[in-house]
Amino acid sequence: MAERAAEVAAFLARHGWAGAERRPLAGDASFRSYERVIANGRRAVLMLAPPAKEDVRPFVAVARHLLARGFSPPAILATDEDAGLVLLEDLGDGLYTRVLADGGDEEAMYAAAVDVLVDLHRGPPAGLDVPPYDDARLHEEADLLVDWYLPAVTGEATPAAVRAAYTAAWNEVLPLARAVPERLVLRDYHADNLLWLPERPGIRRVGLLDFQDAVVGPVAYDLVSLLEDARRDIAESTVEAMRARYLARRSDLDGDTFDAAYAVLGAQRNCKIVGIFTRLWRRDGKPVYLDHLPRVWGHLARDLAHPALAPVERWLAAAVPPELRGRPQALAT
Repeated sequence: MAERAAEVAAFLARHGWAGAERRPLAGDASFRSYERVIANGRRAVLMLAPPAKEDVRPFVAVARHLLARGFSPPAILATDEDAGLVLLEDLGDGLYTRVLADGGDEEAMYAAAVDVLVDLHRGPPAGLDVPPYDDARLHEEADLLVDWYLPAVTGEATPAAVRAAYTAAWNEVLPLARAVPERLVLRDYHADNLLWLPERPGIRRVGLLDFQDAVVGPVAYDLVSLLEDARRDIAESTVEAMRARYLARRSDLDGDTFDAAYAVLGAQRNCKIVGIFTRLWRRDGKPVYLDHLPRVWGHLARDLAHPALAPVERWLAAAVPPELRGRPQALAT
């Protein structure tokens, strides 16, 4: 601990922040932590990532790519990538979640976030080396439901035959997600990771955070992430208006094809979140995430209503019937 403290202090001193005041900022579900550093009227944000557990290089690479494209991620002020230290521009405290809770204009703010996605998807991410969001990865994420949630509510490991049927159901529907173009996908594009910067013009009004897991994948994914938010309710009228806004600005997309991809990726993402939030409770001792599961199950139900999801809907009806959908600690048998 003392060695790490000295390493951080030396990093700050090297880059002109010796003796800066440091205030903890709210973290997330990862191993990273954040601090606001203040010195001589200046402010910045320090990202600290344990090098053995998290590599900051993807974050730095994607941030620089987004800056070059004219978006508003935090500028990179200094890095020690081997030590897991990054000094970032401080974009303030205007998280979408906070601004909306204080009465912000939901439709205007979500319209700006949709416009960012439209611009982001205009072409492939030239010069940026990020992995593909391939079917193997989509399967691995969807499997979190059978790895963590199903055992939590049944009290036993998921039987091999049940798992095989789950995989087969996804094999039937995932090709529909590939029927839309593939572009840069930030993967955690939602209100807790967006900042409202109204003083900036155009797409720069939306500050971007938490994009180190970016991939190249179907364009519908980040729109699902935005509009099927696991942590906050969004007015249904806003959701429909934002889907229409995205499609109206993407004349190259067929509406029915996009709707099917949106439903498939929404179901995949929500199955993943159900598993992740259960894992955060059981493995990591963070039960607060379970409070969001009823909302996530609600999103999943709407996704499953699309005819394209019939194979996954049938599997869930048999393996996770409605009475087993909710907060797992209250449902465990």
